[in-house]
Amino acid sequence: MPSGPVTQVIGRAAERVPGLRRVPLLRLIAVAEIALLTRDHVTALTAAERRRLIALMRAGRGRPSHLTKAERSELEVLVAKLAPRRLLGESVDALSPVPLPRRVLYGRNDRR
Repeated sequence: MPSGPVTQVIGRAAERVPGLRRVPLLRLIAVAEIALLTRDHVTALTAAERRRLIALMRAGRGRPSHLTKAERSELEVLVAKLAPRRLLGESVDALSPVPLPRRVLYGRNDRR
């Protein structure tokens, strides 16, 4: 096994974090890549929009029926701004050894 500085740093981190030695390195890299993609999508919202999104999620407690019609429409706008389909497509594309078709990533042409 190589004993470069990166390997040593990973080894020291694995000693300090319980259970980290049992997780394969490629899985950790995949999780980190998805976390970076998610951060890019979440930062599309302003700080005020992120706070409002969290407030609406808490108020609804996972059920849209707990929100008023105006709050539901506001939540729809905020979630649409996050582009969840594109996030899913980019995540799958980042992990897939085969390139995905653009329609899978972005939807049909009339949806753009």
